[in-house]
Amino acid sequence: MKRLKNFLLLLAAAPVLAFAAGGGVHLDKAPVNLADQDSLQRGARMFVNYCLNCHSAGAMRYSRLQDIGLTEEQIKDNLLFAADKPGELMKVAMTRREAKAWFGAAPPDLSVVARSRGADWLYTYLRTFYRDDSRATGWNNLVFDKVGMPHVLWTLQGEMVPVHKKHGEHDVIERLELAKPGSVTLAEYDAQVGDLVNYLVWMGEPGQLQRKQLGLIVLAFLAIFFVVAYYLKKEFWKDIH
Repeated sequence: MKRLKNFLLLLAAAPVLAFAAGGGVHLDKAPVNLADQDSLQRGARMFVNYCLNCHSAGAMRYSRLQDIGLTEEQIKDNLLFAADKPGELMKVAMTRREAKAWFGAAPPDLSVVARSRGADWLYTYLRTFYRDDSRATGWNNLVFDKVGMPHVLWTLQGEMVPVHKKHGEHDVIERLELAKPGSVTLAEYDAQVGDLVNYLVWMGEPGQLQRKQLGLIVLAFLAIFFVVAYYLKKEFWKDIH
């Protein structure tokens, strides 16, 4: 009974805990489209070039990228920087002990990060880094306050700075402004982050598009079978009434 009571209390507190985890920050809608192979390929390139230096994806093999339209030769020539064969897992050379010594904590594996964090959270997180001289890395984040990760995409986005406003006795961040432009416009950066998040969502469950398509086929079959079964039932029971 005590365990049941604790479980019910945890369920009641879940919305509060979820709000606290998000910090009350508005999450922008991520442009996820798993049918867009061009977007997935661009996202895979972003992931390998910018994320795979520190974060691994230990549940994903390079060869699985053929499912998004890449050939084995394209994978070898353009994406196979941290491995020798396409059949290898997406791992980094840095060990967890080295990562903990350098960064204070080992960067998490990103295989299923989109399933644990959510696409909208990732999309907003990667677009809301800002300069903060009080942090060791020089960066902070609106969604993840006091984040330990530096802004690895700052050369693309540029440097954002917070604009504060008074809220009672405290200063709060009202918005972010671009202080130093990056190599692309903010709109182009948003599109690139959208491609990266799209890829992360796909990587979390590569077979989900096929699963959904198969589900629709099964539902269509059941609908047709229901009609056939209904008329068979009427035929079998017509002499009883």
